[in-house]
Amino acid sequence: MKKLIIVITLISIFTFCKEREKPANLEDVGVYFIEPVDGAELKNPIKIKMGVKGMVVSPAGELKDGTGHHHIIIDGVDYIEEGVVIPTDKNHIHFGDGSTETELTLPPGEHSLTLQFADGLHRSYGPKFAKKIKILVKE
Repeated sequence: MKKLIIVITLISIFTFCKEREKPANLEDVGVYFIEPVDGAELKNPIKIKMGVKGMVVSPAGELKDGTGHHHIIIDGVDYIEEGVVIPTDKNHIHFGDGSTETELTLPPGEHSLTLQFADGLHRSYGPKFAKKIKILVKE
């Protein structure tokens, strides 16, 4: 009887630990700006810090489940559809090196910044892994 109780206890502990590794719900996944906050009034250079929940930041070039890297879209869309390759131009900044911080210089005025997470081939993870904020850049 003692052995049975020990076995049941160990199975319960193992099951609990395995469940804790997974996000508890869909709100536990996505990207977010650590800095700046939505509505911030800032001066150049703009310090950007990016975060992600439910994925691991990894450099581009390698396809590995549960990994990807950040992109910032300046004055653009709310998100890029899942599976679509994120363009490379002056308004789509890629962080394929796996970085999570940068500085931007933007002209004075209101701007939107969309943080979009994508896989190792720059294919978007879609709206669940996108976050758009607005900032005001002062002279």
